[in-house]
Amino acid sequence: MSVAEPPARPKELRTLADVLDGLGGIPAERILMRPAPGMAKASDVVAALDGRRMLRYELVDGVLVELPIGLLESFPAAYLIEILGPFVRWHKLGIVAGADGSIRLTGGKKRIPDVAFYSWARFPDRRLPKRPVPDLTPSLAIEVVSLGNTVAELTRKRAEYFRSGVQLVWQVDPRTRTVAVYKGPKKPIILREGDILSGGSVLAGFTLPVSELFGELDRHG
Repeated sequence: MSVAEPPARPKELRTLADVLDGLGGIPAERILMRPAPGMAKASDVVAALDGRRMLRYELVDGVLVELPIGLLESFPAAYLIEILGPFVRWHKLGIVAGADGSIRLTGGKKRIPDVAFYSWARFPDRRLPKRPVPDLTPSLAIEVVSLGNTVAELTRKRAEYFRSGVQLVWQVDPRTRTVAVYKGPKKPIILREGDILSGGSVLAGFTLPVSELFGELDRHG
């Protein structure tokens, strides 16, 4: 006599391990439990911001996910904003935004690139959106790798970027002092000190020695 298969577990009754695995194997301490995982909305992203501890949250599959932050990661991000901003303004290409720029990607994911370049073609009439979490896709998304990031998490995030229309992703790792340049979700070009980071067709004419980017980590007062 055949034995009936047990009924599949309803999606709303997934274990926390299932949730964490779907988010890229991130540690449980980065999950916000209010609202309950799977129930969070775009408005909860803004409401969850904690100005006292400077926490940032992304919304992925209805789950508020805290972004790992650190002083080491802030240096290359700040330097890239400092370098990209004048270049973009001088050539009237668009705008450069930092880590407060939460955006809604295809599929309703709310993501926050560490640095992002948005060409003017992404803005109707060149007007910036007033909503705190607009439907907007950067031309270039820059992620600075933190200790709390997982490989699977970053892989998923890149896939979401490119599905939403991002043209170029730079993944900056201040610990290995490398920049992984992605023109698609996989198969990056790995740049090291001695190489030149280029904006390609997204930021035509922009170049930056990788050694100069990470040289900021070696500066002493």
